[in-house]
Amino acid sequence: MRFLISVIDNESGAASPSEMVVIDEFNEKLQAHGYWVIAVGIASTGEATTIDNRSGAEVLEPGSKLYGAEYMSGFWIIDVPTSELALELAQEGSKACNRKVELRPLLG
Repeated sequence: MRFLISVIDNESGAASPSEMVVIDEFNEKLQAHGYWVIAVGIASTGEATTIDNRSGAEVLEPGSKLYGAEYMSGFWIIDVPTSELALELAQEGSKACNRKVELRPLLG
């Protein structure tokens, strides 16, 4: 079963050096147990481009069109045998990155 663990942040910026140490340890645990698929940080919403090409509209707009104080600043994709384990790992991920996270199953 594959899951997305989204890191929820505000415009506070990247993880501190001490947070990165704990995040790296969490990543190593995921890799050691074979749960790791990928993990990455994502640039802030100010660096986004919103594209709407429905019906050939060819609209490109700078920035994100998702409004709110929080945004997804990174994610893990994990592959685990149970949803209970995914929840446990999401809780560990939240503690490791010192931010809220959202857990969702991947479809397909």
